[in-house]
Amino acid sequence: AYKRFSELLPKDERENGWSARVPKSQILTLPELRANPFQHRICRVFSTSDTRDDSMSFEDFLDMLSVFSDSATSDIKSHYAFRIFGEAGDRCYFDEDGTLGRKDLEQLVNCLTGQGEESRLSSEEMEQLIQNVRLVGRAGHCRAPGTDLSTLLPPQILEESDIDKDGTINLSEFQHVVSRSPDF
Repeated sequence: AYKRFSELLPKDERENGWSARVPKSQILTLPELRANPFQHRICRVFSTSDTRDDSMSFEDFLDMLSVFSDSATSDIKSHYAFRIFGEAGDRCYFDEDGTLGRKDLEQLVNCLTGQGEESRLSSEEMEQLIQNVRLVGRAGHCRAPGTDLSTLLPPQILEESDIDKDGTINLSEFQHVVSRSPDF
């Protein structure tokens, strides 16, 4: 892990690698993040930078690699997934209130389907998706134009996931849903 980290550092900083910070622009060159629609949010969640520039220390980098490794537990993965979806704030502008609400779900869908006008869901499609799709499942899959969204995923995002019926999904509710998903 340290070798990968030090290779991302500018050459003149490599000898001080243990105390150096890799700029976000370099972190985003990692193959694991290059095509990830949440790449900016992932950097925000794992960075401990006081300046909020999303740069990473070696410890931050190690945390990120550990969470994405096959050996990380489902609880650890779901904790960070929730932070990426609901708390990190950045590129997709989630509301950072510590829960996943309707607006967060809309932003999540927009991140997964693309930010361009040609790939953005219409208001009607978004409503159908929010009403008829479970939070965890095949949400990352692309849809073909004209596809009935309700056939892509099992039903009821908020209704099924919102155990305390407050209109949002908190961390424990998110982890409960994830625990029922063998693919997570």
